[in-house]
Amino acid sequence: MPKLWTETIDAHRTAVRDATLDTTAALVAQRGLAGVTMSQIAQEAGIGRATLYKYFPDVQAIMVAWHERHITAHLDRLAAVRDHTQGTASQRLEAVLTAYAQLSRQQHDTELAALLHHGEHVAHAQQHLRQLITDLIAAGARDGDLRNDVAPSELATYCLHALTAAGSMPSQAAVRRLISVTLTGLRLVTPTTAPAPSG
Repeated sequence: MPKLWTETIDAHRTAVRDATLDTTAALVAQRGLAGVTMSQIAQEAGIGRATLYKYFPDVQAIMVAWHERHITAHLDRLAAVRDHTQGTASQRLEAVLTAYAQLSRQQHDTELAALLHHGEHVAHAQQHLRQLITDLIAAGARDGDLRNDVAPSELATYCLHALTAAGSMPSQAAVRRLISVTLTGLRLVTPTTAPAPSG
């Protein structure tokens, strides 16, 4: 098969898949997961039902694929923040954690969350994200900016759990305070002289 023809077919498949994912996500946001059918998706996306079934067996499979694409985009964004931020490892870590907190603040439908936040693609993404944070913390510890008395992987888990709370923060100012508190927990602890007992 000629290369140009192959590329055209691949581009068409990608376009159909993207249209299906975007259409389904929009319909689910409007009507809820139980209120969306494959026929509605095919009609709204402008494709035949038979074509749709070649790509996905049901609505849930479409939403899982949409979620996987969504998570991949978030990981790509965080990696880009890491790669394009100038400065020390701790400064790049702060930029990544800030971006993560902003992503966490985006509200998600609880019904969808219960369905989508399980599965191999989520576990893989969490592992990838945790490793990204771990590497930055380890680099910051080597630079002498971040604490080295706790394993970087443990500190990464602490950061991710702490900043997930950004989803329930009432304002951007509250999110910034949460980020500040989280970063304070990562900074190198310098020994201090205990105050002399009074009396």
